[in-house]
Amino acid sequence: MSATVDALLPLSFLEAVRNVDTPVEDFEAELVGELRNKRLGLSDTVYMQIKRFTDAVKRGQRTSFDEAVGLARLLGRRPDAEAVFRAAGRHLAAEAYRTLTGLTRRLMLILPGLMARPIALRRLRKLSVRYLDGRISRVGANVYLETRQSVTLEAASRSVGCTYYEAAFKELLRLTINSGASVEHVRCAGRGEGACQWRAEW
Repeated sequence: MSATVDALLPLSFLEAVRNVDTPVEDFEAELVGELRNKRLGLSDTVYMQIKRFTDAVKRGQRTSFDEAVGLARLLGRRPDAEAVFRAAGRHLAAEAYRTLTGLTRRLMLILPGLMARPIALRRLRKLSVRYLDGRISRVGANVYLETRQSVTLEAASRSVGCTYYEAAFKELLRLTINSGASVEHVRCAGRGEGACQWRAEW
């Protein structure tokens, strides 16, 4: 059986590239038409793919790992690949966080840290397994995200693709425990270290 990923993962790539490629200024109608032909994120193909993956997310379906890798490689060829991967990681984290119940989100915000942190850690572990195919662990004052099968590993040079997981991890920490801690990429499968791992202060 071939490997799969949650459909939200490739959807986050497409949503990010659409947002990055959408012009901020007000353009004349004909200029917008020209941009649509030049910018991947504004193309009809991306629009249709977003619709397809959105429907899959609503149905709780998974999609092909290889298809997600193909999308990552396409984005990795862009000169702004790092910005797109970071935006995609934040998008995935925000959407994953919204799957938590309102009560859970409220408890993590209003309870004292001694009670809220264990709740947050359990939710982080579940979200990372489902959406990042990753594993969250806590060691002392640090928390780690590890993934052995990164979709973005070979998407771009110099570990640029790894910024996707870094951004998702950082945003999940911000949303669940209101942490602004920096995230450090401490191990990389691309350097022959077996797995990709990121660390942040807990």
